[in-house]
Amino acid sequence: MKNFIQFALAFLLTITFVNAQNLKSPNGKFQMDFSLKNGIPYYNLKYEGKTIIEDSKLGLRILKDGNIQFASELESKNNQGKNLNDGFVKTDEKRDSKNETWQPVLGEKKNYKNTYNELAVTLNQPANERYIILKFRLFDDGLGFRYEFPQQKNLNYFVIKEEDSEINFPWDMKAWWLAGDYDSEEYQTQTSNISEIPKLWPTSYDGNASQTLIKNAVQMPLMLKKEGKEQLYVNLSEAALINYSAANLEVDAKNFSFKTHLTPDAQGAKGYIQTPAVSPWRTIIVSPKAEDVLASKMIFNLNEPTKYKDTSWIHPTKYMGVWWEMIIGKSQWAYSTADNVHIGITDFSKLTPNGKHAANNEKVKHYIDFAATNGFDALLIEGWNIGWEDWFGHSKEFVFDFLTPYPDFDLPMLNNYAHSKGIKLIMHHETSGSATNYERWAPKAFDLMNRYGYDAVKTGYVGNIIPRGEHHFSQWTINHYQRIVDLAAEHHIMVNSHESIRPTGLNRTYPNWIAAEAARGTEFEAFGGNNPDHQTILPFTRFMGGPMDYTPGIFQTQLNYYFPGDKRFVKTTLAKQLALYVVMYSPLQMAADLPENYEKHMDAFQFIKDVALDWDDTKILSAEPGDFIHTARKAKGTDNWFVGGITDENARDFIVDFSFLDSNKKYEATIYEDGKDADYINNPQSYHIYKKVITNKTKLKMHLVRSGGYAISVYPVK
Repeated sequence: MKNFIQFALAFLLTITFVNAQNLKSPNGKFQMDFSLKNGIPYYNLKYEGKTIIEDSKLGLRILKDGNIQFASELESKNNQGKNLNDGFVKTDEKRDSKNETWQPVLGEKKNYKNTYNELAVTLNQPANERYIILKFRLFDDGLGFRYEFPQQKNLNYFVIKEEDSEINFPWDMKAWWLAGDYDSEEYQTQTSNISEIPKLWPTSYDGNASQTLIKNAVQMPLMLKKEGKEQLYVNLSEAALINYSAANLEVDAKNFSFKTHLTPDAQGAKGYIQTPAVSPWRTIIVSPKAEDVLASKMIFNLNEPTKYKDTSWIHPTKYMGVWWEMIIGKSQWAYSTADNVHIGITDFSKLTPNGKHAANNEKVKHYIDFAATNGFDALLIEGWNIGWEDWFGHSKEFVFDFLTPYPDFDLPMLNNYAHSKGIKLIMHHETSGSATNYERWAPKAFDLMNRYGYDAVKTGYVGNIIPRGEHHFSQWTINHYQRIVDLAAEHHIMVNSHESIRPTGLNRTYPNWIAAEAARGTEFEAFGGNNPDHQTILPFTRFMGGPMDYTPGIFQTQLNYYFPGDKRFVKTTLAKQLALYVVMYSPLQMAADLPENYEKHMDAFQFIKDVALDWDDTKILSAEPGDFIHTARKAKGTDNWFVGGITDENARDFIVDFSFLDSNKKYEATIYEDGKDADYINNPQSYHIYKKVITNKTKLKMHLVRSGGYAISVYPVK
C-alpha cells in the first residue's frame, strides 16, 4: 500500500508540473526555461526571443550509498539507478530577486551592480527518497546555475563520479580555447570553430612542469562568438569554486555541445560531499557586444560578500622584483653548486657558491634603492631561502622550510633597510607542488612574515602535487589553496598564488586573495614565447574571474642583449607593455624588468610610476577577442584617468573618444605611443611621448603598430 501511495503521488506530481517553468531577466531580454522530461531535468536559454542554448541536461553521477570507492570500482553496475540525473519529480519552486549595489574592497569600479531574478526548483527522487535543488539566477548579462544538496537521511555523504551539466548550442561558433588539463592552464590560446577542436586538439599544447591532459576537452573560461549578421558573444565559466573540483568542458564537435568534466583525485573520484553543500555556479555570459562581456561582473556577483570585518590591511601594491633576471637565465635561484641538499641537515655555509645567486645582499639593496626612489610599494625577492639546489623534478616532499635564508641573504638587515626606504618586502613561498609540506610550515612562515612586517606572499606550485596523485585542480588541492588564504587572513597577509587554480570571483569573499597567475604570463616570453594576440584574449578568458599577476613592464624585449645569438624575444613593443597596466586589471602590478633597463627609458617608465591600481570606474571603449582592446579607467578617489590600447600581430588605427570625461573640465593628457618606425620584431623600443590639453569633446587618433599599443595618463588642469 505504501509503495502504491508513493507511486500515485509521483504520478500526480508529474501531471501537475508537466509545463516548463520559465524565468526572465530583470530587463526582459533573457528567458530561461526549466523542464522535466521523463524525470530528467533540462534547461534552455533565449536572448531577445531567440534560442541560444538548446535543451541541455543537468545532473550528476554519484557512487553507491555514498561509500568511498577506488577508481577500479567507479564503473560498478551496483551504481545504476543511484545517480542524481533522472527519476525526478518537481515538488516545489521558490522565486526571488535582488537589486543591490556593493563595493569591492579592490576593484575595477567603486560600485558593482547586482541585479537578478532567481528560480529554485526542488526535485524529489522517489525511488531513493531524496531530493536536490536546482537554483538558477538570470541577470541582464546572462545565466548562473548550481546544484544544492540539503542535508537529509538518504543524502548525507556521497562521492561524485561526474557532473554532467550540458551547454548545447544551435550553431558552430568561433572559440578561443585551451586544451583541457587537470594541472596546467599555461598554454597558448587556440582559435577555431567548435567543430574544428578535435582536429586541432593534438597540437594545441606544449610541455609544462606538470600536466595531465584531457583529450578533446577545453578549459574555462571559454570565449565563444557567433559570427554573421546577428553576432553574439558567449563566455562559459564557473563561479564560487569552493570544496569542489574544478571543471573542464568535454567537446561534442558535431553537435556544438559542451559538458562538464571534473578533475579527479588519486582514486579517480571527483568530489567528496557532506551535506548540506552546494556546487560552484556554472556561468553563461551573453552579449551582442564584446565590450559588455569584459564589463560583466556576474561571476563576482555569484560569490558571497566578504566575511572579513576589517579589510583595512588589504591594499593595492605596485612592486618590483628580483625575478626576471632568473627567468631569462642571467642569474639563479640557487646559492650553491650542490645538487643534493637536505633541509635542516646540510650546512649551506660550507657549500661552494655558484656565483650567480640573485638574492644576495648587495643586489637586493640595489633593487630596494631603485624601487624606493621611484615610489614603489614593495619588492619581491625570489631565491632567498635554502633548498633551491634540488627543488624541482624529484617528487621531494620536504623541499623548503620557508624560514631559513641563504648565507648571502641577511633577512633582518635587508628588511630594516627596505623599511627605512619606505619599501615592504614581498615573501616568496615556492612549494614545488608539495602542498603537504607547505601546510606543515605555513603557520611558522606566516609568523616570520608578521615578525618582519611582510604583508604579502607570492605562493608557487611548480611541478606535480604532493600528496602524490592529486592534481592542481582537484578538490583536495582547491581546499588547500583555501586553507592557505584563510590562514593568511588570520595573519593579515595578502596572497598572490601562482600555478594555482584560476580565480572564480572568490576575491569578493576573500579579498586578501589579491591576485593569481593561473595562465601563461610574461615568464613564458622567455620559455616558449607568447603570441602577439595573447594579451588581447586573456581579459576575455582568464581575467573574467579575477585579477592576474601577469608581470608586465618588459622594456628590453630582445634577449640577445644579454646573450649574443639568443633568438628569444618578448613579442611586444615597449608602448604595448605600458598599455597592459590599464588593459589587464590587477590591484597587484609588477614592473618586471631590471632597474638598469628602466634607467635607459625613464620618460616611458614615468607611466608605470603614475598608473593607478584601484579604480572608481572602468570603460571598455572597444574590444574584439584576439584582435584589440581599448580601456579607460578612473583612479580611485581622484579625477585622474588612464587609457590603454593594445593590438595583435596586425597594425591598427583607433580614435580615442574622451566623452567619458567631465564636460566642465580641461585635462592634460600625456600620450605614450608607438614610434613611427616601431616594430615588435625589428624596433620594439621606438616610442613617442607628447602632451596635449583635451576635453570631453576631444577625439584622438592613435596608430598601433603590429603587436603595439599606447598608454595615456589624463589629469585635470588645475
